Amino acid sequence: MEKQEDTLLTVGIDLGTSTTQLILSEITVENFASAFTVPRIEISDKKVIYRSEIIFTPLINQQIIDEIAIKEFVANEYHKAGISKDDIQMGAVIITGETARKQNSEKVLQALSGYAGDFVVATAGPDLESIIAGKGAGTEALSKAYSGCIVNYDIGGGTSNLAVFKNGDVVDTACFDIGGRLIKYDVDTKKILYIAPKIEAIISEENLSIHVGDIVTIEKLEPIISILVQVLANASGVGEKSIYYDLLITNHGLSNPEAVSSVTFSGGVADCINDVDSSWDRYGDIGLLLGRSLKESILFKERQILKTEETIRATVVGAGSHTADVSGSTISYTEDTLPVKNIPVLRLTLEDELLAPEEMSKRIQNKLEWFVSDGELPLIALALQGEKAPSFKEIQRYAEGIALGMKPIWTMGKPLLVIIESDMAKALGNSLFTYLPEGHPIICVDSIQAKNGDYVDIGMPVAGGAVLPVIIKTLVFN
Repeated sequence: MEKQEDTLLTVGIDLGTSTTQLILSEITVENFASAFTVPRIEISDKKVIYRSEIIFTPLINQQIIDEIAIKEFVANEYHKAGISKDDIQMGAVIITGETARKQNSEKVLQALSGYAGDFVVATAGPDLESIIAGKGAGTEALSKAYSGCIVNYDIGGGTSNLAVFKNGDVVDTACFDIGGRLIKYDVDTKKILYIAPKIEAIISEENLSIHVGDIVTIEKLEPIISILVQVLANASGVGEKSIYYDLLITNHGLSNPEAVSSVTFSGGVADCINDVDSSWDRYGDIGLLLGRSLKESILFKERQILKTEETIRATVVGAGSHTADVSGSTISYTEDTLPVKNIPVLRLTLEDELLAPEEMSKRIQNKLEWFVSDGELPLIALALQGEKAPSFKEIQRYAEGIALGMKPIWTMGKPLLVIIESDMAKALGNSLFTYLPEGHPIICVDSIQAKNGDYVDIGMPVAGGAVLPVIIKTLVFN
């Protein structure tokens, strides 16, 4: 068999609370199938070929992103890399943290989508951002080699996103309004320019003398830093619980923080943890003080600290790289729902799959909350491993749990979309139909592997309707 391969140029753009950056990557894809079988295209190699300058995310004011400045930054970095936007074949734009809450974030995404051939464009809510950062940092890979649970703290400018991994699976997430740019000041004059609302509430409650316009000092900042570090330790079940713990929660804490045995760090503040420069004020924010204080905290004494592959670049998506596949012979689908594109994937753990229907449904609905952004739940593809030779009883258990768990999706009139590794989609699809309103659209495909953080495209049927082309867009982290 003659090896068939192709190289794709991909881009990832991350607009965070503090910083904006992009990465260009080359992705090599190969067709590993023989000449007489359906194509099976997989990524065989990936390498970063260009890392942009990291800039502070340009804002017009605290509510509006400077759309023009963002586009100029991307255009300039393309020029420096010696490529045209027409050269880009695929990629991803992700808006995270406080930036995702800006008034014009969706408009910025639309403007940037013209800078790639086929973009995954998403405003990542706090839970999805936690997962993306944990993968990018390398914590997901680390968890496969360690027993117990590892939590990654991705500490940026406005938020700290936590993702817990066990044996390569995401088992929990959390987010706190703690970051390095919650207090900003002029590097030259040392005058305070900005204090985040929740920090102002703490300042008021503690009767601290810190105001916009004041000259910043370590002595003034230390009480605030101490509170933030205490809450970050509390987030992993360490130390006496701060009275400000609940105030600083963005959406929710970890459901079982005491289960965490090891910790990794990513984000801009992670680089500050081991910063040995004597200056603490060179960035005009509290990031350096926060990082250094973390290193001396009880969290470092009571939890094993593991090294990550990436810190400030963890959330940059190297590419929205594609692995193409097909699902055929045992699929179930409603044709008028196809094609579907850029659907985020929620992957169940093996533990989730073994639960009774009611417990499985609760687990699914809890994880659906990862994808809520601005109070809205998008169409989600549910992915699972399934069983190689399931009994009728097992098929029914899966169907009931999935149908009940995905009820928030299908009650909005959206199709039920299920992706299974094992060859059981036809039987499962037929069983799912019995739990849904008559005629409700469903797509159930098998022989496909998809993970949390992936996006899926499913095309129109081919081969007389027996086969569906499927594209899994895997966010590639470097």
